[in-house]
Amino acid sequence: MVVGKMKFTFQKRVKLAQGLWLLAWVSTLGGAVTFTLGCFLKTELRRRGEVMDNTDIHCVPNTLLIVGLASMGINYFASRICQDALDAGRFPQWKTFLKPYYGCSIFFTTLMLISVILSYAMMGSLESSLKIGLKNGIRFYKDTDTPGRCYQKQTIDRLQMEFQCCGNSDYRDWFEVQWISNRYLDFSSKEVKDRIKSNVDGRYLVDGVPFSCCNPSSPRPCIQYKITNNSAHYNYEHETDELNLFNRGCREALVNYYMGLMNTIGAAVLSVFMIQSSVLASVRLLQTSMEAVAGQENVEIDTEGYLLEKGVKETIMEYLDPLLKLLLLNQVTPPEAQAEAGASGTTTS
Repeated sequence: MVVGKMKFTFQKRVKLAQGLWLLAWVSTLGGAVTFTLGCFLKTELRRRGEVMDNTDIHCVPNTLLIVGLASMGINYFASRICQDALDAGRFPQWKTFLKPYYGCSIFFTTLMLISVILSYAMMGSLESSLKIGLKNGIRFYKDTDTPGRCYQKQTIDRLQMEFQCCGNSDYRDWFEVQWISNRYLDFSSKEVKDRIKSNVDGRYLVDGVPFSCCNPSSPRPCIQYKITNNSAHYNYEHETDELNLFNRGCREALVNYYMGLMNTIGAAVLSVFMIQSSVLASVRLLQTSMEAVAGQENVEIDTEGYLLEKGVKETIMEYLDPLLKLLLLNQVTPPEAQAEAGASGTTTS
């Protein structure tokens, strides 16, 4: 059963070729935009790599980079087809290239759609990656003298100030770790000794946070230490007063930032996908409508174009059959089967 059958006059074929040429170049520009968005997202993810536990999320920008480059090549090829589309003598030379072209186009267009779906579906992976990464970042905040962690403090401080956040889930995360290095503790002080002895692991824990958690918009000077001690500060109620710290956790802030970024990129790539699909369908209609003109003296005759000569299932199998046959030929025959084949040959003899 023919799918998408349409009738074309000579004027309609001319308009289709001209419109397709313009659409192909618009889609080429869309491919460049997709590649650029992939580069931007890749850069943003690498900037925060120190607070991410895994690199699964990088599959989104990597896919965008691949489909962006492929889209530019595919649509440039489509624009060249359009230039020769109305020349009955030159158009047949493209015939041998069109089947591989459709195969590549469908594959990369589908991959573009998958990248859009991934950009909306990676929230869980992103959140779990940030949860572990930020936990480790806070844990190693004090290790400014340890190779490989020298800039961990700078990274966390800049992150908290830039995204106006504090801790992993909230500011209380800093109460659970020793974020002040032993290098800056006075071990002759009774208070320091008592705090270390009172902890099972021998850590110096305080109900305080780094300076980068302070909210500059607060009218009150920053209460950075003894946050839960109401008597340590004048006119202060820990449970009721609005703290002059950032109340939002950095995990929430980063998830919102990256998901907003990926959702925006996903919407842009979805638009490119629709244009790319239109180019693919238009090239197919132009090709099939021109096949009837090949060998004809009168190129202005009416012709018919279609998207698929057979049904969708039959067309898919037509493309898959050569690949399946190739895979079957490359399969190694098991020794038992070889022995049986040899025995049957001997019996026949």
